[in-house]
Amino acid sequence: MNTDSGSSRPSRRDQLGQVFRFALVGGVNTGTFFVIYLLLHPWMPYFAAYTLAFVLSMVGSFFMNTYFTYRTRPTWKKFLLFPLTNVTNYVIQSAGLYALVTWAGMDTKIAPLAAAVVAIPFTFLLSRKILTRGAGTASAAEPEPTSAGSASRG
Repeated sequence: MNTDSGSSRPSRRDQLGQVFRFALVGGVNTGTFFVIYLLLHPWMPYFAAYTLAFVLSMVGSFFMNTYFTYRTRPTWKKFLLFPLTNVTNYVIQSAGLYALVTWAGMDTKIAPLAAAVVAIPFTFLLSRKILTRGAGTASAAEPEPTSAGSASRG
């Protein structure tokens, strides 16, 4: 990752690359979520289908964002923290889904996509914070340092 002035912040070019890759992964992930949701929808209540599809697509999102979007190595710690960042996403999408179906009368097959759009900026910022935390210049192909100097990784 290129950085400006030796700081740990990604350069503008790196940030734009992350946003582009995040959007691409988000499109794939949204499609995956929606297909799973539509497959489950006939077999269970819409909100249960939504929740299960959300959880399954979140696992895929973790790996796509780790390897492709932020180009960092997946770890168990990041895997376990990643769902915590998605709690905000889930709350925003769930509230939006409920409002769109209950108050706006939107079709339960379309409402999850509309609700997902609102959550995109929050998901990007939170996932970047979790997945790049302490990553420095490590890429997916490089092992993370294990020296005493890496003790500040949180």
